[in-house]
Amino acid sequence: MVFESLLSPKSAERYPWVTLLLGFICSSIAIFLGNYIFPNHASLAIVALTTLFFVPLFYLTMIYEEQKDVSTEKGERGLLKEHSKAISFFIFLFIGMMFAFMLWYMIFSSFPGMGVNSESIFQVQSDTIRSINGKAIDNKVSITLDYAVNIFENNIKVMIFCILFSFVFGAGAIFIITWNASVIGLAAGKYAMTIIGATTGSIAVAVMQGTGCALTRYLTHGIPEILAYFIAGLAGGIISVALVKHNFGTKEFEKIMIDATTLILISIGVVFIATIIEVFVTPLFICRL
Repeated sequence: MVFESLLSPKSAERYPWVTLLLGFICSSIAIFLGNYIFPNHASLAIVALTTLFFVPLFYLTMIYEEQKDVSTEKGERGLLKEHSKAISFFIFLFIGMMFAFMLWYMIFSSFPGMGVNSESIFQVQSDTIRSINGKAIDNKVSITLDYAVNIFENNIKVMIFCILFSFVFGAGAIFIITWNASVIGLAAGKYAMTIIGATTGSIAVAVMQGTGCALTRYLTHGIPEILAYFIAGLAGGIISVALVKHNFGTKEFEKIMIDATTLILISIGVVFIATIIEVFVTPLFICRL
């Protein structure tokens, strides 16, 4: 595959910012291809096409990280430090994808002359946002214990799916993460457009304020949340590769299972932190209209 040769896991770990750029470029290409080839089902086609771009990188990373478990003599702390390199460039990848969905929604909404309906091209994502919040953008979420528990349970479910998808499909978690990037990116775009529409004065200032408010609001809890999903997906992928390459009960397999279990426990802890941030910290960054 051509894309597979562009960036290896080793190169991505060394230059993580490159994955941010690739995330933005590939998501942008997928948005236009999805709208052009599958205009009636663009919202899902875009996610599928974006996922296809990064399946090779994600799968090769699973193999690369499993090899670290087997070859390195470092303890668990050393292995976690090694895995953190992969997690970091995947976070950059997510930010790139999210920003692409956010930016193109804002552009399509601002320039209807382009012939792209910003709502229809992201219809499924919009429906998802409305089902979660009761409406596209909700600035009046009540901070309750029940709400926090609900958020935590939903995030744990997504984390479990990341583990299962990576375990069963090898690189399946990248689909869930791409889907989340599209939903969060669209929510940020909608919020930014709301701020821009309510801001008087220079359009440049309005765009900067709207974009800044949206990114601050959604990345504050979005980054730790996606971090947990990547850690979980990495654990599932490592287990999947280990089952193929090593016999059950060998020392190599036991070492890999201990490492994967540690990653899963860490991801649960990160999900908890992300929930606390989303419920109690994120509302502090809501720009009042």
